[in-house]
Amino acid sequence: MDKAGKAAALETYKQVFADAGVIVIAQYSGLTVRELTDLRTKLKAEGANLKVMKNRLAKIALDGKGGDAAGAMFVGPVAVAFSPDPVAASKVVADFAKTNDKLVLIGALMGDQVLDQNGVKQLAALPSLDQLRGKIIGLIQAPATKIAGIVAAPAAQLARVVGAYANKDAA
Repeated sequence: MDKAGKAAALETYKQVFADAGVIVIAQYSGLTVRELTDLRTKLKAEGANLKVMKNRLAKIALDGKGGDAAGAMFVGPVAVAFSPDPVAASKVVADFAKTNDKLVLIGALMGDQVLDQNGVKQLAALPSLDQLRGKIIGLIQAPATKIAGIVAAPAAQLARVVGAYANKDAA
């Protein structure tokens, strides 16, 4: 890679590190192209991406973010999964690593915080941002549904009583 290519890659890496809610780092040696493509497809479906990075340029792009522990994760053939949602990328990579022994979780960066393998697995166990939004909307709508049911209940009971008397008179 020439100097201009390195400069462009460095700017791309800096942008990735700045915009991502989480950066999951994993070693991918031994994965076939088909397996790597499958992982990329699963990540894309969740709004995340995967990028194979040059370790030296990644360490420069970190610019001290996460300290020495973050730089120490970039050893060997490293792939970086990232997404704006802190849970999405970690969930997909952790699930893929369970089914494929060749993908080894190293850790993650979340802001300035460095997570180890266990931290990534715990992050993956959390509900995603969309799931949390759904739960909040459900909680907000529940009282309104209950109020509508309570308000409609007396009218429904009155209608049943009138209907019962009408059936009694008809019989």
